[in-house]
Amino acid sequence: MRKETLSTPAVPGLLVLATLVTAPEELEAQHWLHDDSSKTNMSIFRPLEWPDPTELRNAAGSPGVRYWQQKVDYQIEASLDTVEHVISGTERITYHNNSPDQLRYLWVQLDQNVRSVEHSRSYQIRGALPEELSPRARRFLNMTPFDGGHEIARVQVIDGERLLDTRYIINGTVMRVDLLEPLSSGDVVGFEIDWSYRIPDSGRGGKELVSDGWIYEMAQWFPRLSVYDDVNGWQTDQFLGRGEFYLEFGDYDVKLTVPADHIVDGTGVLQNPEEVLTQTQRDRLAQAMTSEEPIFIRAADEVMTPASRPTQTGTLTWHYKAENVRDYAWVSSKTFVWDAAGFRYEPGGRLIEAHSFYPRVAMPLWDSVSTKAIIQTLRTYGRMAFEYPYPKATNVNGQAGGMEYPMMAFCGARPNADGTYNERRAKGLISVTIHEVGHNWFPMIVNTDERKWTWMDEGLNSFLQYYGELDWDPNYHGERTPPRNIVEYMSDPDQVPIMTASDLIHRSFGPNGYTKPAAGLVILREQVLGEELFDAAFQEYSQKWMFKKPQPADFFRSIEDASGELLNWFWRGWFYTTHHNDQALASVTSQSAEELIGDTEQGQTYYRIKVNNEGGLVMPLHMRINYQDGTTETVKLPADIWRNNELTFTYGFFSNKIIAEVLLDPDRVFSDINMDNNRWVAPIP
Repeated sequence: MRKETLSTPAVPGLLVLATLVTAPEELEAQHWLHDDSSKTNMSIFRPLEWPDPTELRNAAGSPGVRYWQQKVDYQIEASLDTVEHVISGTERITYHNNSPDQLRYLWVQLDQNVRSVEHSRSYQIRGALPEELSPRARRFLNMTPFDGGHEIARVQVIDGERLLDTRYIINGTVMRVDLLEPLSSGDVVGFEIDWSYRIPDSGRGGKELVSDGWIYEMAQWFPRLSVYDDVNGWQTDQFLGRGEFYLEFGDYDVKLTVPADHIVDGTGVLQNPEEVLTQTQRDRLAQAMTSEEPIFIRAADEVMTPASRPTQTGTLTWHYKAENVRDYAWVSSKTFVWDAAGFRYEPGGRLIEAHSFYPRVAMPLWDSVSTKAIIQTLRTYGRMAFEYPYPKATNVNGQAGGMEYPMMAFCGARPNADGTYNERRAKGLISVTIHEVGHNWFPMIVNTDERKWTWMDEGLNSFLQYYGELDWDPNYHGERTPPRNIVEYMSDPDQVPIMTASDLIHRSFGPNGYTKPAAGLVILREQVLGEELFDAAFQEYSQKWMFKKPQPADFFRSIEDASGELLNWFWRGWFYTTHHNDQALASVTSQSAEELIGDTEQGQTYYRIKVNNEGGLVMPLHMRINYQDGTTETVKLPADIWRNNELTFTYGFFSNKIIAEVLLDPDRVFSDINMDNNRWVAPIP
C-alpha cells in the first residue's frame, strides 16, 4: 500500500551540518543563472526597478493620498438605419478636469476609423500577399477594404447658452478637440459631436444576418474621450485592432431609436419599459428576478410576432441610464429570444439581473447554458475579487466570437445547423461566457490600460475564468490556464515577455496575453503563496483599485504587500523575461549514516538528491520519492533554495528506506519544459 505524505527534512540542523561538511565551496561562491561577468548583482532575487512611489501611487501598490482621475459624462441620442446599415448620433460630453493640470485641448477616440480607408493605419501597414494562398484564405480574402470610419459632421464647445465652433484635427483613430479657453484644474467643460458611420459585417461593432434577420452589436460606436492620467498624460495610442481600450469612468444617459419590431438591450438600466415592452414581458421579467432559474421573456415561438411588441410600425426609442461605467455597448435585433434570471449574493440582498439574448439558431444551446454561466461568473468572481456592483449582466449571441463591455458580453458559440451540440461545444459557450462576463471585473471596474498591458485584463481574467470553470464542474478541463498547457509556448524561441505592449506582441497573442500570465498566477496561488494568502492579497488589490486605474507595478506591489512575500524572482522571471523552467535530476547518492555522523538514530542511510537548474527561471522544487516498500514521500521546497546558488541544489535527508525512484515536478505544476530529465530510477542490483 502506498502512502502520500508531505515532508521537509526530519532534522534540519543535521541537514545543515551535512551540507557544511560536504560542500563548503557551494556556500562561498555566488552562482547566478544569468551572470554576464560584469561583477554587478545579477541575482534573480534582486529588487526590480519599478517607478518610485509617490503621493499618487504608493509603495504598497495603493492609490495615494493625492490620487486623481478624470470623469466624463455622456448624453447620447442615436438612430439605427437597418436599410442602409448606418448608425448616426449626437452626443453631449461633459468633461471634469480633476487633474492638477491646465488643459488646452482634449483627445477623443474614434475607434471606427480602424476601418476608414482615409484614416486607418491598420489598412496602411498591411504587407503584401504571400506567393501562395490556401483555398480557405482565398475564400475570405477581401481586396477592397471596408470603408466605415466615423464621419464627423459637427464639433462645438458649449459656452453658456451658446454652441461655438472649434477646431478639431483627426489623426488616425484619435481626434484632437481644441478648447476655446484653457480648462483649469477642478473646472468642467461641455462639447457636442454629431457623427455617423457604416456598420461593418464583422468585428467589434458589427452586424450579422441570420435566418430571421439582422443582429446588430454596437460597440466602440461613439466618439469617446481618451484618458488623461498621471502616467501617460494623454494616452493617444492608435487603435490598430488588437490592443483594446483605456477609458474614463462617467455617467451615461442614452436614447436609442430603432425599428419598432426590434428588441434592444444596452449598458445600464432601462428607463421606459412601459413604452418598449409589452405587459406580458414586464410581468415575466418580474417573475424571472425571483429565481436563478432562467425564464423566457420572449420565447422562440414569439419571435417577430405582433403580440411580442407594443407597436408594429415605425420606431421606438429605448432609454437607458448607467452610472460609473467606462464605456457603453448595446444590441438590437428583431430576431432575439430573451431569457433572464435574478441573482443575489445572499438571501434578501441586492438584486442583479442576468439576461441572455440570442437568435433561434442558437437554441437549444444558449437557453440551456448562457444565463446559468453568467450567474456562475457572478458567484466565482464575487468570491475571489469583489461582489459585482452593477445592476445587471447581459450575454448576447451574434457575430462577435467573444467581446466585453460594461454589463454586456458578446459571445459567438452556437449549436450545429440541426440543433445538436456536443459537450465540447457546450463547454466552449460556458468558457467564453465566464470569460467575457468576467471582464466586467477586469478591466471594466479595475480599469487597466488595455492598449499597453494585455495581461492586466486578459491574463487576470483568464486566471479567474479557470476557477469559475472548476466551480461549474470540478472535473472541467479548461484548455487555457493549467500550467502544463503553457509548456509549448514557454519553449518557443520567438516568444516575447508578458511585459510587452499589446500591439507589439508579434506572435502568439493568446499564449502571451492570456495563458502565460494566468498560468503564472495559478502557480503563485497554489504552489508559492498558498490559496489563503494569495486570495487575501488578490482581493486587496482588486478592491482597492475598483473604479480606479492601476499600473503593472501597482499590481506587483499590492500582491507583495498583502502577502508579506518578496516576489522579485517570480515577477522578473515569469513576466519580464522569456526564460523557461527546466529542473533536471542530476544524481541520487547515498552514504552510511554511521559513517557520516556516527550513529543511525535518524536513519541508516543519508541520501543526497542533486537537482540542476537548466532553464532560466527559478521555481519551487517538488520531488516525489518512491521507496522499494511501496510508500511514497512528497517533498516541497520553496524557491529560496536557489538564493545562494541558482544553478544547482542538493537536498539531503536520513531514512531507513531504500529509494526506488525520484520524480521532479510530479504533478506538472511548474511548466517544466523537459520532463525527460525529471526522473531517476534506482539501478537494478
